[in-house]
Amino acid sequence: MLNLPTTEERLGKSPQRMVRYFVLIMALVYIGLGIWAWVSSYTAPTPDSIFQLGATPRRILGVVMVLYGLLRLGRVYTTHFRKKPSSDDNE
Repeated sequence: MLNLPTTEERLGKSPQRMVRYFVLIMALVYIGLGIWAWVSSYTAPTPDSIFQLGATPRRILGVVMVLYGLLRLGRVYTTHFRKKPSSDDNE
């Protein structure tokens, strides 16, 4: 078997640090896109606009994206940023 170093050994730190911030940024991007879709629903779509949707579908899409972003934000917090309780089992 090959004796290759692990990713943590090569990088000197855990790649989970970078992953947690990427997932956090993506949650904020979903919330931002949802707000943008909601706000842009008050203007009429032009022929060269990104969304060729009416006002109601854009509002629904905006609400769904904001809710999804909030769910992801909650999951990111509980998974990556909440302090783990100290266990006294290792005594």
